[in-house]
Amino acid sequence: MAIDTLAYVKSLEAAGLDRQAAEAQAEALVKHVLPDLATKSDLDHAVARFEARIDQLEQRLDQIVERLEHRMDLTVERAVHQQTVRLFGMVLGIVGVMDAILFGLLRVVH
Repeated sequence: MAIDTLAYVKSLEAAGLDRQAAEAQAEALVKHVLPDLATKSDLDHAVARFEARIDQLEQRLDQIVERLEHRMDLTVERAVHQQTVRLFGMVLGIVGVMDAILFGLLRVVH
Protein backbone atom coordinates (compact mmCIF):
# COMPACT_ATOMS: atom_id res chain seq x y z
CA MET A 1 0.00 0.00 0.00
CA ALA A 2 1.48 3.32 -1.03
CA ILE A 3 1.16 6.42 1.08
CA ASP A 4 2.09 9.99 0.28
CA THR A 5 4.31 10.65 3.30
CA LEU A 6 4.79 14.31 2.38
CA ALA A 7 1.05 14.92 2.32
CA TYR A 8 0.77 12.98 5.60
CA VAL A 9 3.46 15.15 7.23
CA LYS A 10 1.80 18.34 5.94
CA SER A 11 -1.56 17.20 7.37
CA LEU A 12 0.04 16.60 10.76
CA GLU A 13 1.80 19.97 10.63
CA ALA A 14 -1.47 21.67 9.74
CA ALA A 15 -2.99 20.03 12.82
CA GLY A 16 -0.31 21.62 14.99
CA LEU A 17 2.44 18.99 15.16
CA ASP A 18 6.01 20.23 14.60
CA ARG A 19 7.82 19.05 11.49
CA GLN A 20 10.18 16.62 13.24
CA ALA A 21 7.32 14.84 15.10
CA ALA A 22 5.23 14.71 11.93
CA GLU A 23 8.11 13.15 9.97
CA ALA A 24 8.74 10.61 12.78
CA GLN A 25 5.07 9.59 12.70
CA ALA A 26 5.12 9.25 8.91
CA GLU A 27 8.28 7.12 9.08
CA ALA A 28 6.82 4.92 11.86
CA LEU A 29 3.62 4.50 9.87
CA VAL A 30 5.51 3.39 6.76
CA LYS A 31 7.90 1.05 8.62
CA HIS A 32 5.71 -0.44 11.30
CA VAL A 33 2.02 -0.16 10.39
CA LEU A 34 1.64 -0.36 6.62
CA PRO A 35 3.59 -3.63 6.12
CA ASP A 36 1.04 -5.47 8.29
CA LEU A 37 -2.06 -4.06 6.62
CA ALA A 38 -3.97 -6.27 4.23
CA THR A 39 -4.55 -4.85 0.79
CA LYS A 40 -7.68 -5.27 -1.31
CA SER A 41 -5.72 -7.77 -3.38
CA ASP A 42 -4.83 -9.73 -0.23
CA LEU A 43 -8.49 -9.81 0.80
CA ASP A 44 -9.65 -10.77 -2.71
CA HIS A 45 -7.15 -13.64 -2.72
CA ALA A 46 -8.29 -14.82 0.72
CA VAL A 47 -11.96 -14.67 -0.34
CA ALA A 48 -11.17 -16.66 -3.50
CA ARG A 49 -9.38 -19.33 -1.41
CA PHE A 50 -12.31 -19.53 1.01
CA GLU A 51 -14.80 -19.81 -1.84
CA ALA A 52 -12.74 -22.58 -3.46
CA ARG A 53 -12.58 -24.43 -0.13
CA ILE A 54 -16.33 -24.03 0.37
CA ASP A 55 -16.91 -25.43 -3.14
CA GLN A 56 -14.72 -28.45 -2.30
CA LEU A 57 -16.62 -29.05 0.94
CA GLU A 58 -19.94 -28.71 -0.88
CA GLN A 59 -18.86 -31.34 -3.41
CA ARG A 60 -17.76 -33.68 -0.62
CA LEU A 61 -21.07 -33.20 1.19
CA ASP A 62 -22.98 -33.89 -2.03
CA GLN A 63 -21.03 -37.14 -2.46
CA ILE A 64 -21.70 -38.16 1.14
CA VAL A 65 -25.41 -37.41 0.77
CA GLU A 66 -25.56 -39.43 -2.46
CA ARG A 67 -23.88 -42.42 -0.76
CA LEU A 68 -26.26 -42.18 2.20
CA GLU A 69 -29.28 -41.97 -0.09
CA HIS A 70 -28.06 -45.05 -1.97
CA ARG A 71 -27.57 -46.95 1.31
CA MET A 72 -31.03 -45.91 2.48
CA ASP A 73 -32.55 -47.07 -0.82
CA LEU A 74 -30.85 -50.46 -0.45
CA THR A 75 -32.03 -50.75 3.15
CA VAL A 76 -35.61 -49.95 2.17
CA GLU A 77 -35.47 -52.43 -0.72
CA ARG A 78 -34.20 -55.15 1.62
CA ALA A 79 -36.90 -54.39 4.17
CA VAL A 80 -39.61 -54.52 1.50
CA HIS A 81 -38.22 -57.82 0.21
CA GLN A 82 -38.13 -59.29 3.74
CA GLN A 83 -41.70 -58.17 4.41
CA THR A 84 -42.85 -59.63 1.09
CA VAL A 85 -41.21 -62.97 1.90
CA ARG A 86 -42.76 -62.98 5.38
CA LEU A 87 -46.20 -62.10 4.03
CA PHE A 88 -45.94 -64.83 1.39
CA GLY A 89 -44.92 -67.32 4.10
CA MET A 90 -47.87 -66.30 6.28
CA VAL A 91 -50.27 -66.65 3.35
CA LEU A 92 -48.88 -70.11 2.57
CA GLY A 93 -49.23 -71.04 6.22
CA ILE A 94 -52.83 -69.86 6.34
CA VAL A 95 -53.62 -71.69 3.10
CA GLY A 96 -52.05 -74.83 4.55
CA VAL A 97 -54.09 -74.57 7.75
CA MET A 98 -57.27 -73.85 5.79
CA ASP A 99 -56.53 -76.80 3.50
CA ALA A 100 -56.04 -79.07 6.51
CA ILE A 101 -59.28 -77.87 8.09
CA LEU A 102 -61.25 -78.28 4.88
CA PHE A 103 -59.71 -81.68 4.16
CA GLY A 104 -60.56 -82.74 7.72
CA LEU A 105 -64.16 -81.53 7.30
CA LEU A 106 -64.51 -83.36 4.02
CA ARG A 107 -63.41 -86.60 5.68
CA VAL A 108 -65.94 -86.15 8.42
CA VAL A 109 -68.73 -85.43 5.99
CA HIS A 110 -68.02 -88.41 3.74
